[in-house]
Amino acid sequence: MPNTNSSFSPITRITQFHALLEKLEALSHRQANDRELAQFDDEVEDLLGRHFGPTDARLEAYKYATLAEAETLVNLPESAQEQSAQDLPKKAIQQRRQILEGIVSELQEDEGKENEALTGEDHEDPPLG
Repeated sequence: MPNTNSSFSPITRITQFHALLEKLEALSHRQANDRELAQFDDEVEDLLGRHFGPTDARLEAYKYATLAEAETLVNLPESAQEQSAQDLPKKAIQQRRQILEGIVSELQEDEGKENEALTGEDHEDPPLG
């Protein structure tokens, strides 16, 4: 019997995106500076490019979110009341969060379908006889 480490947990795409959401939350609570946000954005864009490809719509939507203009690409809810002076940095953080949460939700749905397919019934024809 192989010696396995039961505390080992594979690093999945979902865990990577959850970690980014936690990091974004921390950055948003302490008013991150532009350099920190730029580093975070590079990390997210690298991960999106590796998992989905450099021309994926998710990557494009994220890039627009960094400019607080993602609602033009995806169906993001907007505030019902107009703000007299828009807080673009805050809006950009919120849109980043919404894009990442959407990706996590999509990945969870895909993972559920994969698990169902892997544990589903065997649909082979019965043996002839």
